[in-house]
Amino acid sequence: MAGFMNRKSFETLLDRHLPATFPALSICVIHQGKTVWQEARGWIDPEGRRQAASVDSLFDLASVTKLIIEASFLALVEAGVIGLDSRLVDVVPEFGRVNPRKIGGGQDPHTRAMLPTEPQFRGKSVDPTAVRFRHLLTHTSGLPPWRSVYRLAADRPPPPPTHVDQYDAGRWRRGLEAMVDFPFAGAIGDAVRYSDIGILLLGEAVARLQGSRLDHAVNELALAPLGLGAFTFNPMLKGITRDRIAPSELDDHWRQRRAWGEVHDENACGLGGIAGHAGLFATAQDVARFGQAWLSGDERLAISSELRQMATSQQVAGQFRLGLGWMLRADRDSSAGDRYSANSFGHTGFTGTSLWIDPERELVSAVLTNRVYHGRADEGIQAFRRALHDLIVDSVDGR
Repeated sequence: MAGFMNRKSFETLLDRHLPATFPALSICVIHQGKTVWQEARGWIDPEGRRQAASVDSLFDLASVTKLIIEASFLALVEAGVIGLDSRLVDVVPEFGRVNPRKIGGGQDPHTRAMLPTEPQFRGKSVDPTAVRFRHLLTHTSGLPPWRSVYRLAADRPPPPPTHVDQYDAGRWRRGLEAMVDFPFAGAIGDAVRYSDIGILLLGEAVARLQGSRLDHAVNELALAPLGLGAFTFNPMLKGITRDRIAPSELDDHWRQRRAWGEVHDENACGLGGIAGHAGLFATAQDVARFGQAWLSGDERLAISSELRQMATSQQVAGQFRLGLGWMLRADRDSSAGDRYSANSFGHTGFTGTSLWIDPERELVSAVLTNRVYHGRADEGIQAFRRALHDLIVDSVDGR
């Protein structure tokens, strides 16, 4: 593993980004089924520098969580429990209780300001019973990209996490009550609007179809069969100590504390830490192993080659090229860099995480950082991702 990467190029890249872009980093690269590079750098406690990041450190995956939820749903599709074109209301019937549903403007996830209705939709409404699971997976449901659900789930933030399981199911119930009634942001199927709300509802459907709480459902459907024991929601509630968990942002807006051992995303946190769009923590090794299972068609994944091919083929075009849940490599400015093959697929997370898979090279790269430690502005994470992925491909092609 030590000879895989051009060390001089890697160290030069790190000098530009560690600790300025992120204080901790963990990487795992699998090529042709073998782990060829695994490394961690930086500090869990960047101020004290007493606890170095390690390959066993857990990182907040943010939206990379979506891949696990979506794989769990596709396993249910493969098993014949549900169909891609089944209606959301067939599983979550309360989603249809306000019908017709108005089209509104949604909310900006960063400023939290309410957004105006798009001009072509003013005064219009939709039939929510027309939303299919395929719409949720391709972000074409018309649902708003973001709403401050955490404000509606409870009148205050949850307490700081402890080592005692204190999951508050009431937060999820109250949040769901709000989500099923939100105005749409556009017409169903008309455009890609990357929607956390849609994947939150997909997660609720997975839980109901499996007949268990979402964290238990995804463990049963996707994680335990593959032996991916490092994946967890609410790590501190599971007895994992902070010295194994990379911290994220100092939340001076809502929690008034640094998110450390709890999910960074406010909606996931406010809903109890278990959600479809964000909330999972994991090591880079287990994220890469999940990618390898998908690439190799591991039978334990319980998803046929035909369905996997559909999930990683372009279903819709827009701001993102999307399969079923998976993002496909963009023609330019992709976080996968310039050298990954055109048919590569993956996903990124807002906290600075990513998983990219190049089927032509049989290459899987999991890169986990906590770039939101310094705040939410994109201060170099995209440049780092692109440069690192180019270095990875150069190393593979030069072997």
